[in-house]
Amino acid sequence: MKIQLEKIDHIVLCVADVSKTRAFYERVLGMESREERPGKYSLHFGDAKISLQDASTVPDIATDTVAGSGNFCLITSVPLDRLLDHLVSEGVEIRDGPGQRSGAVGDLLSVYFNDPDGNLVEVSNRL
Repeated sequence: MKIQLEKIDHIVLCVADVSKTRAFYERVLGMESREERPGKYSLHFGDAKISLQDASTVPDIATDTVAGSGNFCLITSVPLDRLLDHLVSEGVEIRDGPGQRSGAVGDLLSVYFNDPDGNLVEVSNRL
């Protein structure tokens, strides 16, 4: 049997400070923070989410997960020049870009920056 996957539902980021991470993604990228159950938070945008795992309480299934090891790409329709202006106004240091990259369904114009834990965040426009 061949398995046909459709899309990514969510990713999990291991973070040192859940409150600081929530505040960063809410402020910088406009994500909505939700408490899924007591003390368990996730960040929502579109039809996807990023679950936040507190590094001090990593479950046995993810014991090798460490804060700051994430690297992911988000797509936006906001022109990158406007995004860059916003990131700079929020005090976010740009690591790279804008530059052309290959995405899942075609070429992207991308910028890269780090979140408070050092996870590498790529935000892109489809070309």
